[in-house]
Amino acid sequence: MEWDTVRPLRLRCLVRNYEWGRFGEESLVGRLFARNSGEELNSGMPYAELWMGTHESGPSFVEFGVLQEPVTLKKWVEENPTVLGEKVVERWGKDIPFLFKVLSVRKALSIQAHPDKELAKLLHEARPELYKDANHKPEMAIALSDFKALCGFVSVKELKDVLANVPEIVELVGTENACVFMNIEEQDGHEEVRAAQTALKSIFTSLVTASKEAVSKVVKKLGDRLIMEQKVRTLTEKEELVLLLEKQYPADVGVISVFFFNYVHLRPGEALYIGANEPHAYVFGECIECMATSDNVVRAGLTPKYRDVGTLCSMLTYKQGCPEILPGEPLSPFITRYRPTFDEFEVERYLLPSGEFLVLSEIPGPCIVIVLSGEGWLQMGSLNEDVSVGNIFFVPAKVEVMFRAGVATQLEFYRAGINRRFFK
Repeated sequence: MEWDTVRPLRLRCLVRNYEWGRFGEESLVGRLFARNSGEELNSGMPYAELWMGTHESGPSFVEFGVLQEPVTLKKWVEENPTVLGEKVVERWGKDIPFLFKVLSVRKALSIQAHPDKELAKLLHEARPELYKDANHKPEMAIALSDFKALCGFVSVKELKDVLANVPEIVELVGTENACVFMNIEEQDGHEEVRAAQTALKSIFTSLVTASKEAVSKVVKKLGDRLIMEQKVRTLTEKEELVLLLEKQYPADVGVISVFFFNYVHLRPGEALYIGANEPHAYVFGECIECMATSDNVVRAGLTPKYRDVGTLCSMLTYKQGCPEILPGEPLSPFITRYRPTFDEFEVERYLLPSGEFLVLSEIPGPCIVIVLSGEGWLQMGSLNEDVSVGNIFFVPAKVEVMFRAGVATQLEFYRAGINRRFFK
C-alpha cells in the first residue's frame, strides 16, 4: 500500500455562490473558502455552501504539493479504493457515500423535499438534466449560530387554527377543502391519521398549484392585512416570517404556505434530521450539513428555480407534528456525536482547549475533517502538520490521527464519517 493511502490528505474544496448566501466576509462559508483556497473574497458575492466530498456538482481536490497537479477526490478514491474500507466498497462501491457541507444562509432557501431511492432513480432516468443522480438525500443540519428553518407539517390542531384565522389561505384552497379538514377528528388512530393525511394532501396541493394571478393577489392581501394589524397588536412569529418572506420572494406561494410548516429554531449545537420526502426550507443562520451523496432537490416555492410541484405533492409523506430537535450525544468533555438513523453518515464535533490533544481512533470507513476555528497540529507517527481555520482533510479508513490545540487557542473541528452502526 502506498504511503499516500495511509495518511490524511489535504483537500481543496469548492464553494457554491447561490444567491441566498451571505456576502463576502459576513459569510462563514466565504471565510472558510478563502482560507482553504487562498482566494480573495468578493464583498458583493454571496458565499452559500462549501462542499466537501465527491459529488460531481462540487468536487473536492486532493493536494499533493506544488510538484504534482491536484486530482479530484473522486478520481483518487476510485484509483485507491482501499482508503474506503472493504465494507464501504461492498455497500456503496468506489465512492464516499456522504456529502459534507457548511452553509451560510442570508435569505430563505426554497421549500423543498428530497426523494427516496426508488423515486430518485425514476427521476434521474426521466430527467437527468434536473435530477443529477439516482441517490436519495437524507440530511442533517447542525446549527453553528442561531438557525431557523421550516420543517414538516404542523399538527392537525394547529392547521385547523390556521384555516380559522387566515382567510387568505381558504380563499386559495377553497371552502370545501377547508371544511373537509376542519371536520377531521384529532385522534391518533390509524384511520384518523390517514384521513388527516389525505385531507392535508388535498389542501396543500390546492395551495401550491393555484394560479400565479391568484397567488399574487392573495399574498399581497395577506401582507397588507398584517401590516395594518401590526399597528394594533403583536404579530406571531409566523406572521412576521410572512412579511419577511414577502420582501424576499414577492408574490410567491411559498410566502403563504409557511403556515403549513413547523417553524423551528435551533441553538448552536442542536441538530435537525430530515428524512426522504419531508418538506423543509432553511430560513436563516449558519450550519454544518451532512447528507447522502446526492444533489436531488424537488422544489415548490420560495425560489426562482424550476418547481416540480406535481412531483413534490405526490411524494410527500404528509406526516404532521413537530420534528425532533437533538442536542447531540456528549462522548467526552471534548466530543459531541450526532448520529442519525441513516447508514451513510454521522458527524462529530471536537472542541479542544488550549494545549489539549485528542486521538481520533481509527474506524473502518473514510472521514472528512474541517477546522472551523483556532489552530494547532495534526500528528501521525513522524507526520506533524500545522492546522488552522479552513483546513480540510480526507482521512482514510483504519487510520488513527491526533489533533493538538495551540498554546493560546481553542481548536474546533468537525468530522463526518460513515455511521458506525453500519459496521456493527
